[in-house]
Amino acid sequence: MDNQFKTTCLHGEHLALGAKMSPFAGFDMPIQYSSITEEHNAVRHHAGIFDVSHMGEIFVNGPQAEAFVNHIFTNDVRPMEPGQILYGMMLYPDGGTVDDLLVYKEYAPDAFLLVVNAANIDKDYEWILKNAEGFEVGILNDSDNWGQVAVQGPEAEKYVSKVLGMDLSGIAFYHFADFELYGKRAIVSRTGYTGEDGFEIYATPEAIVDLWRTFLAAGVAPCGLGCRDTLRFEAGLPLYGDELTADISPVMAGFSMFCKLDKEEFIGKDAIVKQKTEGVAKKLVGIEIADKAIPRAGYPVVLDDGTQVGVVTTGYHSISLDKSICFALVDAAYAPLGTKLNIQIRHKVFPGETVKKRFYQTNYKK
Repeated sequence: MDNQFKTTCLHGEHLALGAKMSPFAGFDMPIQYSSITEEHNAVRHHAGIFDVSHMGEIFVNGPQAEAFVNHIFTNDVRPMEPGQILYGMMLYPDGGTVDDLLVYKEYAPDAFLLVVNAANIDKDYEWILKNAEGFEVGILNDSDNWGQVAVQGPEAEKYVSKVLGMDLSGIAFYHFADFELYGKRAIVSRTGYTGEDGFEIYATPEAIVDLWRTFLAAGVAPCGLGCRDTLRFEAGLPLYGDELTADISPVMAGFSMFCKLDKEEFIGKDAIVKQKTEGVAKKLVGIEIADKAIPRAGYPVVLDDGTQVGVVTTGYHSISLDKSICFALVDAAYAPLGTKLNIQIRHKVFPGETVKKRFYQTNYKK
């Protein structure tokens, strides 16, 4: 492996299992162990475990923590109860996306945990520090001191309850609980990125290695980032860098419901209000094509006369649905459901039409 890539605390475990490794977000990460299809189906029907230790953990505390997080975050943290989690974005003033993230309201007063995408840790931390001027807050990028695994699937609660020795039935969707593991603080949350029920466990790197081995011994399938992508895609969930970027706002991507415009202010609010009022030039859509050909990221979306009106951001032949589907960023005029559009795959053109972006019926426990 080229030493320019970072590794997680579970890197040795992946190598020992013979995982196919590849660079992702600056880390050497497992793409698959057995096959993407096998791992995908394990999560859809049973339970799978992912190494997500590459994600970032940034802690914000202090007398003005709530006001500050509300300033940099599109969702509204003011009504949050301790133990609650919100999804949303940090935006540039022009409405472009700095990152999408989860905000955890800590049980300690005036304290929040921001869980950010691995590729954006340094950029996000700098952005947060830059915008903290004038606020009485403490900010700590503690990403290197935490490991994280995600156990996902309809049998996740059974396995996580057994391994942790805790009754997790009381943890609602988008909530978390603190507990102790080997004398150190740990967190178990229930969010997921697969369309299935699932839990995330945050703990020290040493504890995460032990948990990984325990879950595998219990029969939970190790899963790589390959099926993590197919699963989140079927469930209509975005990946930063593909469906949300500095050039793709939440309005363009169809996630403006996470921008609370009744808040007095947040960075990027004016741009979002303008986009909602005046419309946007491009929109993210789902497209289903009749053929089994696979619409990959970067492929052109074209009209019958060959005019390009968009580009694929993520595409697969869906494992769960046995259909060829994709997300695509297209000119807004072609975004309405049922619009006939074609995907150009190399020298051939395949007809399709726009459909809802949530391709798969999700099974979260709400």
